[in-house]
Amino acid sequence: MSRILSAFQAHPGLLVPFITVGDPDLPTTVEIIVELARQGAGVIELGLPYSDPIADGPTIQASSQRALDRGVKLGDVFGLVRAVRERSDVPLVLFTYCNPIYRYGLERFLTEAAEAGADGILMPDIPPEEAEDLRAIAERVGLDVIFLVAPTSTPERIRVICEASRGFVYLVAATGVTGARAQLAANLQEKLELVKASAKAAGKTLPVAIGFGVSSPEQVASIRAMGADGVVVGSALVERIGRWSQEPGMDVPALVARVGTFAADLQAAKA
Repeated sequence: MSRILSAFQAHPGLLVPFITVGDPDLPTTVEIIVELARQGAGVIELGLPYSDPIADGPTIQASSQRALDRGVKLGDVFGLVRAVRERSDVPLVLFTYCNPIYRYGLERFLTEAAEAGADGILMPDIPPEEAEDLRAIAERVGLDVIFLVAPTSTPERIRVICEASRGFVYLVAATGVTGARAQLAANLQEKLELVKASAKAAGKTLPVAIGFGVSSPEQVASIRAMGADGVVVGSALVERIGRWSQEPGMDVPALVARVGTFAADLQAAKA
């Protein structure tokens, strides 16, 4: 059983924060990851900086650009993961896109990621039908490959995604790109039940996490009440990190403490 799946089984309604690698800088990213894990995050998504993140809204785009402007490169993620592994065994999912990975070399990237201590990979711009090599290499090196289900996905499409996924399935809470929202998709409960049924029909133990637009403890509580196995919070956290880190006199311990407080509020949200 993978470390990701074990985390979901141990913690119903798992909190899955998303942060951008290298924003505000690489050492601070390590400190934030460790603090998020300390506050109860069961799995952490690491967004790899990229100049054309098509699934991401303005908040994460800006965060990614800040990291790129500071010189953060794709290969830096491996050193960061190794640094985290010296202090925490929290499962880490790398969120990235096809172009930088295939330029780096698919097998090279997946092998180095697994050797560093990463647990999974999520590439929103590669569908299951085009991911045969990705899935084969990832399985060989011990990485879970996670796919997205959209609010508009058909039952047949959901079946294909569930059959291809490992670790968990990521159910998108609203159409469009990432970004904090006041309202989530109206059919979210129905979609969650359909995904769970499809996973069961595929004979797989496959948790379902809901994300894209989740921004408050109230929304976390609502999604947990639906029966989701996990809740992903990204833009709301990334926005706070970016804004707080630029406040005059803000040092790393103070920033990390603020992030920890926000994570604790999310973690405490009850179904």
